[in-house]
Amino acid sequence: MNRIVFATGNQGKMREIRAILADTGAEIVSMKEAGIRAEIDENGSTFEENALLKARGVRAALHDGADIVLADDSGLEIDALGGEPGIYSARYLGEDTDYSVKNADLIRRLEGVPDEKRTARFVCAIAAILPDGGEFTVRASIEGRIDREPRGEGGFGYDPIFYVPEFGKTTAEMTAEEKNRVSHRGKALELMKEVLKKK
Repeated sequence: MNRIVFATGNQGKMREIRAILADTGAEIVSMKEAGIRAEIDENGSTFEENALLKARGVRAALHDGADIVLADDSGLEIDALGGEPGIYSARYLGEDTDYSVKNADLIRRLEGVPDEKRTARFVCAIAAILPDGGEFTVRASIEGRIDREPRGEGGFGYDPIFYVPEFGKTTAEMTAEEKNRVSHRGKALELMKEVLKKK
């Protein structure tokens, strides 16, 4: 398979991506490892639009048209907050704000909200641009609820406050194998892998 260039510089995300796509046999590199420093304006109104904007930005900066470019946009949707932070998850309270601050703020905003109304989901859309210029997207999600306090040392971002009832723990408390099997990104990558194999 052609080399896969993933539009991210996040090493935590790259670990997940490499683990799930390992059996494609493709070399998987981040945009940074491919020498791309592009600043991409994510001004889409959906996860899919933002993923495509990132993929197109990286594709335009690549010298080798034989690469497959993948990009994802993901976020946390909290029902009691009208779907916030949604597509603004990475930029919630500012892009450079530590996630411990973001997580504490979301817990504060849900003060007094009972467990059954604290429903939320992680959503991930992945866009692909193939060497022939063809574009497509896939989407997956994982349902859960916002916990009352952060728990767990694994994962990153909002993982410590996202509780998954079927596991009885947050995604930050899951093993890497458990998380890759059920996470929004894990499921979306599996869908993407199947489509890439067909194409």
